[in-house]
Amino acid sequence: MPSYADLEFIVSTTAPEDAPELFQLTVVPALVERWLDDYDARLQGLFRQRHGRSRSGGGVVHATIEGFSYLFDLDFDRLIAAWGVSLGRNANPRDPGRMAGHPQSAGPLYHRGHAIAHSLGGGADINIVPQWARHNIGGFRSLEIAAVDTPGALYFTYWIYGVRQLQTPIRVEQGLLVADEGARPSRTGVRRF
Repeated sequence: MPSYADLEFIVSTTAPEDAPELFQLTVVPALVERWLDDYDARLQGLFRQRHGRSRSGGGVVHATIEGFSYLFDLDFDRLIAAWGVSLGRNANPRDPGRMAGHPQSAGPLYHRGHAIAHSLGGGADINIVPQWARHNIGGFRSLEIAAVDTPGALYFTYWIYGVRQLQTPIRVEQGLLVADEGARPSRTGVRRF
């Protein structure tokens, strides 16, 4: 599992006006490298089993949609991570037709959850992930609300898959990194579900 303690410390001791540059030049590249290293380490055996060869890493793409970035694995057709800087509450209404088109194939214990909350500006399509219902409406939601309430903070989710769960994550790491937070850990940090 990736470690985030060093990044939490760096961000928490950074002045808010310096955060955008820090996020772009240091924090996001470090996060992406950690996620891909962890993801690839978890998948080497599975990829070899399914495709008869080692994973070359060529199946992962990066997309930025409406200010949020996504790492997506084309070989397994699934989201790896999503991140972006909070701009506060998204005032745009949901498009009910977009959500209605997403299958509920993961079963009754799952929601069609957003990697980036709609209230933050996350859309549908690549941003929809099968998510344990109890997490989606529990602790996960509280950090999403904190992200909405903290413009300028970096919010992210990293999705972890098991060997048998090709499309359904078995865990998620969710983080909110807030500049100059110092001793307010209730609004910043990383949670694992």
